Amino acid sequence: MTCQLHPLEINPKTGEPFLRLPAPHQSIILTPPRQGRSEHADFWIQFVKEESDATLEYLRKSAGDFPNGPLQFVGASPVRHIREVKEDGTDVLIGDVNFRRSPFEEVLDEVERKRLQEDNAKKQAGDPTIQYAIGDWLAASHHGRGIMTAAIGLLMTAWGIPRMGVRHVVAYTFAGNIGSNRVFEKNGFANRGLFDNGKTVRGEKKVMTLLEWKLDENKI
Repeated sequence: MTCQLHPLEINPKTGEPFLRLPAPHQSIILTPPRQGRSEHADFWIQFVKEESDATLEYLRKSAGDFPNGPLQFVGASPVRHIREVKEDGTDVLIGDVNFRRSPFEEVLDEVERKRLQEDNAKKQAGDPTIQYAIGDWLAASHHGRGIMTAAIGLLMTAWGIPRMGVRHVVAYTFAGNIGSNRVFEKNGFANRGLFDNGKTVRGEKKVMTLLEWKLDENKI
């Protein structure tokens, strides 16, 4: 029977699926969101957990519907929380990385932006014309170690491209955030420059950098 969870590994003790980062970051894994944690606001955990649970439920159902394959496309990754596994087997949340349908922040005309968002949202999982955006955060205690670069690379190559049909991804960083830009550039994103769509964060106007990645079909 085709395992529709491929290439996820399964924790033998908890049954939780995960992806493990490659060397030298083998102690870092990507897992589904978990409820009952205090690291984030409850409503946010509930939202992302529902998306993860729905994706996992669909994949498990697909194992029965498509026992001989092919692997089914999904619209999200069931694993997104970045956790560091300690020597005693426990783990701690240190970050998050995820795909979502693009908000088209780089489109300055609000009417056109909304039209693009709506058209993009209607497309079926696996549609190669979907524009995705990738978001991420990492605890300051773990900056500068290459963890996020590896996590984004793993999520894209192990899940995004083969299981979501991802072909076009954008990322947005705040102007001047050289560290974040380098993380994306190391994963093949091109820096498309600055844009200002009037975005404000906590009352402060923010100019953004657009980074863009498109799959080289010759490398599939």
